[in-house]
Amino acid sequence: MLPTRSEKPRKMGMTMVMDKGLSIRQAEDLIEVGGDLVDFVKLGFGTSLFTSTVKEKIALYRAANIRVYVGGTLFEAFYHRNQLDEFRGWVDYLGCDAIEISDGCIEMAHAEKCEQIRKFSGSHYVLSEVGCKDASVEIPVEEWVSMTLNELSAGSSVVIAEARESGTVGIYDCDGQANSLLIEALMAAAGQDQIMWEAPAKSQQAWFVNLLGANVNLGNIAPDEVIALETLRTGLRGDTFHRFI
Repeated sequence: MLPTRSEKPRKMGMTMVMDKGLSIRQAEDLIEVGGDLVDFVKLGFGTSLFTSTVKEKIALYRAANIRVYVGGTLFEAFYHRNQLDEFRGWVDYLGCDAIEISDGCIEMAHAEKCEQIRKFSGSHYVLSEVGCKDASVEIPVEEWVSMTLNELSAGSSVVIAEARESGTVGIYDCDGQANSLLIEALMAAAGQDQIMWEAPAKSQQAWFVNLLGANVNLGNIAPDEVIALETLRTGLRGDTFHRFI
């Protein structure tokens, strides 16, 4: 038998897709083919500012029971310019029901980050992200675990473990290999249902499925990889076949 997959609304086995500027037609195709498999769509980086049909597209995602949020880099850009009221206004104008709070590009005191999580969690579903986008910056395991727990306590529903779309920073090394010591420490401290592992590469997705099973939360998935990921989750691809035999 195939492993049992969770169904929406999921708390485990969630899939977050990276939308870097899909058209309305492409978004419709994603929903038609895999809408029941997608839990979140992230409008990557600052792409929401330059996509002419972004409001219509978000409405399509929301109608398909998919939460939508803009990339954390956009939050950081507004925060750094002391324009958080404008940021909130932009998110509400778009119709996003979720917000990502991150500090991967800027320096922000962690207490301040947690305060922003508290503020936004009163009105939005908050995902926060731990990790730096600069590969030269290493965060000690103990500090990463502490920040994750603090952000969950502050009101984050899910903490995203940073990897960027390249999958070569944060929880991975420059070759895309997983930092198993860090990942095991995070699992032991926070459990499986409140962490979203960014895993843009197939090898990384397979690694997590083999480690944690079909219902692991995975993010930064390309729109055209949603179905392929589901075959990995259920052992119908060579990379995970023996995990479920």
